[in-house]
Amino acid sequence: MSSLPMLLILAAGSGSRFLASGGASHKLAARIGDASVLEHAIRNAEESGLQWHVVNTGEGGPGMGDSIAAGVRATASGNGWLVIPGDLPLVRPRSLVRVASALALATDHDVVVPRFHGMQGHPVGFVQGLREQLLALSGDKGASSVVRAARERHRVLDLELDDEGIVTDVDTVDDLRHAEALWRSRTGASSG
Repeated sequence: MSSLPMLLILAAGSGSRFLASGGASHKLAARIGDASVLEHAIRNAEESGLQWHVVNTGEGGPGMGDSIAAGVRATASGNGWLVIPGDLPLVRPRSLVRVASALALATDHDVVVPRFHGMQGHPVGFVQGLREQLLALSGDKGASSVVRAARERHRVLDLELDDEGIVTDVDTVDDLRHAEALWRSRTGASSG
Protein backbone atom coordinates (compact mmCIF):
# COMPACT_ATOMS: atom_id res chain seq x y z
CA MET A 1 0.00 0.00 0.00
CA SER A 2 2.94 2.32 -0.59
CA SER A 3 0.91 4.58 -2.91
CA LEU A 4 -1.43 5.29 -0.01
CA PRO A 5 -0.78 8.17 2.40
CA MET A 6 1.15 7.90 5.66
CA LEU A 7 -0.88 7.75 8.89
CA LEU A 8 0.43 10.18 11.54
CA ILE A 9 -0.62 9.31 15.10
CA LEU A 10 -0.19 12.40 17.29
CA ALA A 11 0.95 11.46 20.79
CA ALA A 12 2.90 14.53 21.96
CA GLY A 13 0.17 16.40 23.86
CA SER A 14 0.17 16.99 27.60
CA GLY A 15 -3.25 15.44 28.33
CA SER A 16 -3.96 18.17 30.88
CA ARG A 17 -7.78 18.09 30.44
CA PHE A 18 -7.83 14.37 31.25
CA LEU A 19 -5.76 14.87 34.41
CA ALA A 20 -7.93 17.85 35.43
CA SER A 21 -11.06 15.68 35.05
CA GLY A 22 -9.72 13.20 37.62
CA GLY A 23 -7.56 10.96 35.45
CA ALA A 24 -4.80 9.12 37.31
CA SER A 25 -2.41 8.94 34.33
CA HIS A 26 -1.79 10.55 30.97
CA LYS A 27 -4.86 9.93 28.80
CA LEU A 28 -2.84 7.93 26.27
CA ALA A 29 -1.80 5.53 29.06
CA ALA A 30 -5.38 5.10 30.36
CA ARG A 31 -6.70 1.57 29.88
CA ILE A 32 -9.59 0.39 27.76
CA GLY A 33 -9.88 -3.33 28.29
CA ASP A 34 -6.59 -5.05 27.53
CA ALA A 35 -4.63 -2.06 26.20
CA SER A 36 -3.92 1.63 26.65
CA VAL A 37 -5.65 4.28 24.56
CA LEU A 38 -2.48 4.73 22.47
CA GLU A 39 -1.95 0.97 22.09
CA HIS A 40 -5.47 0.67 20.65
CA ALA A 41 -4.72 3.46 18.17
CA ILE A 42 -1.48 1.73 17.11
CA ARG A 43 -3.23 -1.66 16.77
CA ASN A 44 -5.82 -0.07 14.50
CA ALA A 45 -3.02 1.43 12.38
CA GLU A 46 -1.26 -1.94 12.16
CA GLU A 47 -4.47 -3.76 11.22
CA SER A 48 -5.20 -1.19 8.48
CA GLY A 49 -2.04 -2.16 6.61
CA LEU A 50 -1.14 1.52 6.13
CA GLN A 51 2.31 2.86 6.85
CA TRP A 52 2.19 4.81 10.10
CA HIS A 53 4.32 7.00 12.33
CA VAL A 54 3.78 8.04 15.96
CA VAL A 55 4.70 11.64 16.73
CA ASN A 56 5.80 11.45 20.38
CA THR A 57 6.75 14.08 22.93
CA GLY A 58 10.42 14.21 21.93
CA GLU A 59 9.51 14.88 18.30
CA GLY A 60 6.43 17.10 18.40
CA GLY A 61 6.05 20.52 19.92
CA PRO A 62 3.61 21.76 22.54
CA GLY A 63 0.64 22.17 20.19
CA MET A 64 -1.18 19.98 17.68
CA GLY A 65 0.10 22.14 14.81
CA ASP A 66 3.68 21.59 15.97
CA SER A 67 3.08 17.83 16.13
CA ILE A 68 1.58 17.69 12.63
CA ALA A 69 4.55 19.64 11.24
CA ALA A 70 6.99 17.30 13.03
CA GLY A 71 5.20 14.24 11.67
CA VAL A 72 5.20 15.54 8.11
CA ARG A 73 8.89 16.47 8.46
CA ALA A 74 9.70 12.93 9.67
CA THR A 75 7.81 11.36 6.76
CA ALA A 76 8.45 13.99 4.08
CA SER A 77 8.42 11.50 1.22
CA GLY A 78 4.91 10.34 2.16
CA ASN A 79 2.25 10.21 -0.53
CA GLY A 80 0.02 12.47 1.54
CA TRP A 81 -0.87 12.20 5.23
CA LEU A 82 -3.74 11.07 7.41
CA VAL A 83 -3.63 12.92 10.72
CA ILE A 84 -5.19 11.37 13.82
CA PRO A 85 -4.75 12.27 17.47
CA GLY A 86 -3.55 9.32 19.55
CA ASP A 87 -6.56 9.73 21.85
CA LEU A 88 -8.96 8.16 19.31
CA PRO A 89 -8.62 4.48 20.25
CA LEU A 90 -11.63 3.05 18.44
CA VAL A 91 -11.30 4.13 14.80
CA ARG A 92 -11.92 0.97 12.80
CA PRO A 93 -9.01 -0.07 10.55
CA ARG A 94 -11.36 -0.12 7.55
CA SER A 95 -12.22 3.54 8.23
CA LEU A 96 -8.52 4.43 8.09
CA VAL A 97 -8.30 2.61 4.74
CA ARG A 98 -11.43 4.33 3.38
CA VAL A 99 -10.01 7.79 4.13
CA ALA A 100 -6.61 6.77 2.72
CA SER A 101 -8.18 5.40 -0.46
CA ALA A 102 -10.33 8.50 -0.96
CA LEU A 103 -7.21 10.63 -0.61
CA ALA A 104 -5.12 8.44 -2.93
CA LEU A 105 -7.81 8.69 -5.61
CA ALA A 106 -8.08 12.46 -5.20
CA THR A 107 -8.62 14.35 -8.41
CA ASP A 108 -11.02 17.08 -7.32
CA HIS A 109 -10.06 17.38 -3.65
CA ASP A 110 -6.94 18.03 -1.54
CA VAL A 111 -8.40 17.19 1.87
CA VAL A 112 -10.64 14.33 3.05
CA VAL A 113 -12.70 14.95 6.19
CA PRO A 114 -14.47 11.89 7.62
CA ARG A 115 -17.85 12.43 9.25
CA PHE A 116 -20.09 10.40 11.52
CA HIS A 117 -23.73 11.57 11.51
CA GLY A 118 -22.51 14.96 10.31
CA MET A 119 -19.86 15.38 13.03
CA GLN A 120 -16.29 15.92 11.84
CA GLY A 121 -13.96 13.09 12.80
CA HIS A 122 -10.46 11.77 12.25
CA PRO A 123 -8.23 10.97 10.52
CA VAL A 124 -8.23 14.00 8.24
CA GLY A 125 -6.37 13.33 5.01
CA PHE A 126 -4.08 15.77 3.17
CA VAL A 127 -2.58 15.32 -0.30
CA GLN A 128 1.19 15.54 -0.75
CA GLY A 129 0.74 18.93 -2.46
CA LEU A 130 -0.14 20.46 0.93
CA ARG A 131 3.22 19.48 2.43
CA GLU A 132 4.55 23.05 2.79
CA GLN A 133 1.34 24.29 4.45
CA LEU A 134 1.48 21.37 6.92
CA LEU A 135 5.17 21.98 7.66
CA ALA A 136 4.34 25.62 8.48
CA LEU A 137 1.83 24.70 11.20
CA SER A 138 2.41 25.54 14.86
CA GLY A 139 0.38 26.08 18.00
CA ASP A 140 -2.80 24.43 19.22
CA LYS A 141 -5.10 24.83 16.21
CA GLY A 142 -3.89 21.77 14.34
CA ALA A 143 -4.51 21.91 10.61
CA SER A 144 -7.86 23.71 10.73
CA SER A 145 -6.43 26.62 8.70
CA VAL A 146 -5.33 24.21 5.94
CA VAL A 147 -8.76 22.55 5.89
CA ARG A 148 -10.51 25.95 5.86
CA ALA A 149 -8.40 27.19 2.93
CA ALA A 150 -9.08 23.98 0.99
CA ARG A 151 -12.82 24.29 1.72
CA GLU A 152 -12.79 27.87 0.39
CA ARG A 153 -11.30 26.46 -2.85
CA HIS A 154 -13.98 23.71 -2.91
CA ARG A 155 -11.21 21.08 -2.53
CA VAL A 156 -12.55 19.17 0.50
CA LEU A 157 -14.28 15.80 0.30
CA ASP A 158 -16.60 15.16 3.26
CA LEU A 159 -16.69 11.38 3.62
CA GLU A 160 -19.55 9.95 5.72
CA LEU A 161 -18.48 6.82 7.60
CA ASP A 162 -20.53 4.47 9.77
CA ASP A 163 -17.93 4.42 12.55
CA GLU A 164 -18.57 6.16 15.87
CA GLY A 165 -14.88 5.61 16.65
CA ILE A 166 -13.88 8.49 14.35
CA VAL A 167 -15.48 10.96 16.81
CA THR A 168 -14.77 9.10 20.08
CA ASP A 169 -11.76 10.83 21.58
CA VAL A 170 -10.57 10.57 25.16
CA ASP A 171 -10.14 14.06 26.61
CA THR A 172 -11.76 13.45 30.01
CA VAL A 173 -12.51 10.58 32.38
CA ASP A 174 -16.14 10.66 31.16
CA ASP A 175 -14.86 10.32 27.57
CA LEU A 176 -12.84 7.29 28.68
CA ARG A 177 -15.96 5.69 30.17
CA HIS A 178 -17.87 6.31 26.92
CA ALA A 179 -15.01 4.86 24.85
CA GLU A 180 -14.83 1.80 27.09
CA ALA A 181 -18.59 1.24 26.74
CA LEU A 182 -18.28 1.44 22.94
CA TRP A 183 -15.30 -0.95 23.01
CA ARG A 184 -17.29 -3.42 25.16
CA SER A 185 -20.29 -3.25 22.81
CA ARG A 186 -18.02 -3.97 19.84
CA THR A 187 -16.04 -6.79 21.46
CA GLY A 188 -18.68 -8.34 23.68
CA ALA A 189 -16.33 -7.92 26.66
CA SER A 190 -17.95 -7.85 30.08
CA SER A 191 -17.39 -5.02 32.54
CA GLY A 192 -16.29 -7.36 35.34
